[in-house]
Amino acid sequence: MFTGIVEGVGKVNKISKITKNRSAIEMTIDLGKQVKGLKIGQSVALNGVCLTATKLSKSKCIFEMIEETTKKTDLGNLKVGGVVNIERSLKAGDRLEGHFVLGHVDGVGIIEKIVKKPKEVQVYFEVPKNLAKYVVKKGSIAIDGISLTVVDIKKTLASVSLIPHTIEITNFHTKKVGDKVNIETDILGKYILKQA
Repeated sequence: MFTGIVEGVGKVNKISKITKNRSAIEMTIDLGKQVKGLKIGQSVALNGVCLTATKLSKSKCIFEMIEETTKKTDLGNLKVGGVVNIERSLKAGDRLEGHFVLGHVDGVGIIEKIVKKPKEVQVYFEVPKNLAKYVVKKGSIAIDGISLTVVDIKKTLASVSLIPHTIEITNFHTKKVGDKVNIETDILGKYILKQA
């Protein structure tokens, strides 16, 4: 369980196929100071994708990704030197400052437009058609693991606004039009629609 409050960014050091299982991939991430207290077997969200720490060496951590993960998220598109958002899993008693984020990405969207304003940056992105019903104006959404509020949605084009602080501490300062982003819609909305 996560909240979508990104704690920092990490750098992709290495990506390699696992020889015993050709469809699995190992990814080495330099977590920097976010490695403090991390143990093998614990969960870390990378760009909003919940992964398990399998090996640790100083600030570097190895994560294994199965084919499902690389196909259903943007992690399969990462390259060495790429930057990922990092969030450690929620501890009991921590503040819930974003919204409930599971780290189970629903789909991948594409950035269509970036509008820079004096005190914010508005990002427009295409939501996969099957997810649009879960995205509501003023509702919560996780984009690359960042808890954001939906400014507006028209059909499958949604927008969010980011303050300078969010851009500075996440990988959004590297994003451009055409880039893919992981989308996790609000779990509460999914349950409500299922009950309706």
